[in-house]
Amino acid sequence: MAGKKKFYAYFVPGKGQGIADNWADCETKVKGVPNARYRAFGDRKAAEVWLHGGAAYGKRSAPKLLPGVYFDAGTGRGKGVEIKVTDARGENLLPVVLRRKQLTPFGTYELANVTNNYGELFACKAAMQIALKQESRRVFGDSALVVKYWSRGVYKKNQLGSETIKLIKATARVRKQFETKRGKLALISGGHNPADLGFHR
Repeated sequence: MAGKKKFYAYFVPGKGQGIADNWADCETKVKGVPNARYRAFGDRKAAEVWLHGGAAYGKRSAPKLLPGVYFDAGTGRGKGVEIKVTDARGENLLPVVLRRKQLTPFGTYELANVTNNYGELFACKAAMQIALKQESRRVFGDSALVVKYWSRGVYKKNQLGSETIKLIKATARVRKQFETKRGKLALISGGHNPADLGFHR
């Protein structure tokens, strides 16, 4: 059975905007273009609303965001799971812990052959490491599984692979270190997350 059709809205500064009905067409417009913005939607009308609203990330009737580190993961481009870590303004923070040449042209980091939940956990660990380096006390993500359970080392062993369990334990260690510095890891709505990749929309 075919998946639900998606529409990809894109905005390219100085070159215009539009809506593509597949990722490949959208990618040709935004790949490698500084400050290009894009987002996947389940229906064309929502894509139009986003474009007419300024094609802004993290500004969808959101409350004022607290300073901190924000993370997300997604699978929208079909090339594996991507992670994104930003500040409250949506500025990419991954270069704090990864070399720029490791990142995609979109500023994300790709993980092959893993689940989206694994990607969320990987992003959470990276976000807390960044927060520790920058002496930030707040980290936000929109995955309840990761924020409430996995990052605390709480999981069901018989339902997970060894690599996921290894990452859970490593992330729990980073969280303990982060919390000893009075850091807080908290949930945020996906609709208000400036790191949101938009692939689930």
